Amino acid sequence: MKPAIDTLYKVFLKNPRISTDSRNVPNESIFFALKGDNFNGNHFALVALEKGAVLAVVDEIISGGNDKILRVDNVLETLQELARLHRISLGLKVIGITGTNGKTTTKELIQSVLKKEYNSLATSGNLNNHLGVPLTLLSLSSDHDIAVVEMGANHVGEIATLCEIARPDFGIITNIGKAHLEGFGSFEGVIRAKTELYEFIRKTGGKVFINADNKLLVKKAVNIDSISYGMSENLYCKGEFINDFPFLELNCALEGISVPVQSRLMGRYNFENILAAVCIGNYFHISHSDIQEAIETYQPTNNRSQIIHTKNNTLILDAYNANPSSMKAAIENFAACNFENKSLVLGDMAELGKDSFNEHTAVLKLLKSLKLHNVILVGTEYARANLPFEFQTVTDHKQLEELILQKQFRNMTILIKGSRRMQLEKITHLL
Repeated sequence: MKPAIDTLYKVFLKNPRISTDSRNVPNESIFFALKGDNFNGNHFALVALEKGAVLAVVDEIISGGNDKILRVDNVLETLQELARLHRISLGLKVIGITGTNGKTTTKELIQSVLKKEYNSLATSGNLNNHLGVPLTLLSLSSDHDIAVVEMGANHVGEIATLCEIARPDFGIITNIGKAHLEGFGSFEGVIRAKTELYEFIRKTGGKVFINADNKLLVKKAVNIDSISYGMSENLYCKGEFINDFPFLELNCALEGISVPVQSRLMGRYNFENILAAVCIGNYFHISHSDIQEAIETYQPTNNRSQIIHTKNNTLILDAYNANPSSMKAAIENFAACNFENKSLVLGDMAELGKDSFNEHTAVLKLLKSLKLHNVILVGTEYARANLPFEFQTVTDHKQLEELILQKQFRNMTILIKGSRRMQLEKITHLL
């Protein structure tokens, strides 16, 4: 593949824009004819060229012939190899971040801090997979100083592959919990997958930023150069919890200097996410005042712990994703907060495989133990587990909308949380 990659990289340096969708082809971009279960980009290579692409990378014979077509063995692997070559050629610093919960929020907090001093680039949105990581790397230029690359996975081996592409100098695992159990096979599979980032850093002699309060992460990071944060003594960055109502407030000790932070994030589970960003900012010599300002002005988006004040209610929208550990943390935090007239709309947690019934049952037991009764459960998994508990349950959006209209919520604080496929953000206009 090397001759093709060398040729492709020369074209990319002159035309550093990538297209993977023939419906959106920027002028003078390179079109990669990717394949999926329900599409084949090879069929649209000529269309992309007609729309202004300078080159179409394909892995099938394209009839008619065209000197702007580059045929390779595998388009996706070529895109990944191009991204790897570009990352190595630029020689900048890369921070790789993964974890079960909080990796996107942590990534955005880190980026908010780093951009105070550096021309840094972070993964856009949730583009953290085998396609998103290469696209992130290929959006870098020689003007950038640091990249913060989020890495997601639902199978063992994926993080290792992404590390070979992104070649991170630094790594951070936010936490390891139960998620994507269907793909990983077990919680042990999740641990193996997430710590592939540590294995790469250990092999290449990089550094990790580590939550010293997380015993599992500390155990897995043995023999790696580590920069520690947490609530314990004698850490590079020590945090002290102050308050979490309505927003999280903490104090950070950096080099013996106290740095108070009043965030706009809800939930004590964001404590370690903020502390990670503070730790990384300090390591990269961002001033304490800039770190403080960056954290305090950051506001969550994309359905992640967003607070929405409607005409009738206050919504805590955390509907981007859900797994057993994030669901438990969100419910416990909501129960502990001094809100009046609490209600919850909870959607199914996806990709739990054989553990699904037990994990959904555990959530219902938690609701009972916390005396949270004003609850609407959404989805077939909760409906299956709910029989002994008798919470209100609906199985689809139509039923949910009818129930919300019937209840006429007023002056309530409502936690809305579920997996991405539940799309619970679509009900906010009714509340």
